[in-house]
Amino acid sequence: MEISFYKYQGTGNDFVMIDDRAEYFDEQNLELVSQLCDRKFGIGADGLILIRNKEGYDFEMIYFNADGSQSMCGNGARCAVAFSSFLGIVREQAHFMAIDGPHDARIADGEVELGMGNVASIENTGNDFFVNTGSPHHVRFVEDVENYPVVDTGASIRYSDDYRPNGTNVNFISILGDDHIYVRTYERGVEDETLSCGTGVTACALVFGSQQNINQVNIKALGGNLAVKFTAAENGSFKNIILIGPAEQVFKGTVVI
Repeated sequence: MEISFYKYQGTGNDFVMIDDRAEYFDEQNLELVSQLCDRKFGIGADGLILIRNKEGYDFEMIYFNADGSQSMCGNGARCAVAFSSFLGIVREQAHFMAIDGPHDARIADGEVELGMGNVASIENTGNDFFVNTGSPHHVRFVEDVENYPVVDTGASIRYSDDYRPNGTNVNFISILGDDHIYVRTYERGVEDETLSCGTGVTACALVFGSQQNINQVNIKALGGNLAVKFTAAENGSFKNIILIGPAEQVFKGTVVI
């Protein structure tokens, strides 16, 4: 069967997007998901996203990592909103379902403001931190993230005994200014560094913002710039978390599955 697909990217985090409102894509075929995401033998992407109908919502986003595993993806969700706008499902606002629950978003001039789920707490792990922003994230501050061994160190933490059996994403932060950080991320499911990770920069923004007592953090990633706004509560929880950044259609095509 030949199907149409679209390729989107959000600050370098790239995704195969499929309009699956007719539900012809076999979501149990994880081998197919991995094949389509393969950069040498497939289309090539960090993940694959299906857009489906969902009663009570504008759409449902079904997200797969490149290895077929599933989690919440912030940049993927921003791209899903942009894709749904392209399809005419939504216009300036969206209310949709993802694996971690409902989300709201706004889109204007190629930029998407995505409402993330509430975060209950930041956990200390020695000198580092752990935050679940819909996906699990280990956060570490380093002096020179631009020259840091992200892949080797990230993999060692991701596969460490502390995070067995499911593992974790791993983020490294250098401070650029009072409200500005540089983040690099090793992503579980991709098993490599990605140019950007939405849930990862959100986790890093919450950690840094809580330390600096600020409610908006600007983030530099390898693939571009993002921002995160949030409200911190006295009990250490966070709400009204908004991930802000661009989402762009790169190309479209067809593939036989």
